Amino acid sequence: MINEPSEWADRQSPETLVLFDVDGTLTPARQSITPEMLDVLAQLRKKVVIGFVGGSDFSKQLEQLGSDVTENFDFAFSENGLTAFRLGKPLPAQSFIQYVGEEKYTKLINFILRYIADMDIPRKRGTFIEFRKGMINVSPIGRNCSHEERNEFETYDLANGLRAKFVEELKKNFVDYGLTYSIGGQISFDVFPTGWDKTYCLNHISNEGFKTIHFFGDKTFPGGNDYEIYTHPAVTGHSVKNPDETIKILKELFF
Repeated sequence: MINEPSEWADRQSPETLVLFDVDGTLTPARQSITPEMLDVLAQLRKKVVIGFVGGSDFSKQLEQLGSDVTENFDFAFSENGLTAFRLGKPLPAQSFIQYVGEEKYTKLINFILRYIADMDIPRKRGTFIEFRKGMINVSPIGRNCSHEERNEFETYDLANGLRAKFVEELKKNFVDYGLTYSIGGQISFDVFPTGWDKTYCLNHISNEGFKTIHFFGDKTFPGGNDYEIYTHPAVTGHSVKNPDETIKILKELFF
């Protein structure tokens, strides 16, 4: 059942939804949103309906976007929408572990840990695998690395293709698992059931009656974690390099 238009009656264009990736789009990677971006989003929200869709879990997005994130966005989609909020109220969630099953999950994790143990990289820290509700996040250097080490690894990875090679090995060894591998951010990649990429969030808005859906993201290349939603036929995609470019395009389109 399509919601009544009066739900968004305070917006100038209530049939338009603008969705944003988080890292590299609304904020610098793993850093906090700026007052300037918050102000632009507040002005944008007077015109259209807004939401974010990120691969990280909700706790990380609270750190980056602020504790009042569900008040500042109409839709909040964590883990690609597997954890979701609409006007501050939670929507039905999904679970990676239920989909894969404990036995297959254990085989996958054992392979990943052995592969990381054999990787020859300058530094290794901690939290190489982070289990989330709808996916696992794999980081060869470990998510506990410092900001400087994060930048260092990104440069090393770009030169050597470490994450891309890792993903190819997983595809080859777990071909029957029905999984998709998505490289995002600076130091990691996501593993999730096929179809549970960022387009999953569109399931939550299919009955909202939006005529236009915009998406802003920085990892819009094939294999990047914004690619599927960026190229989705129901979405108008905008590729950005950083939050400043996001603001620039928003002002060109809506202000």
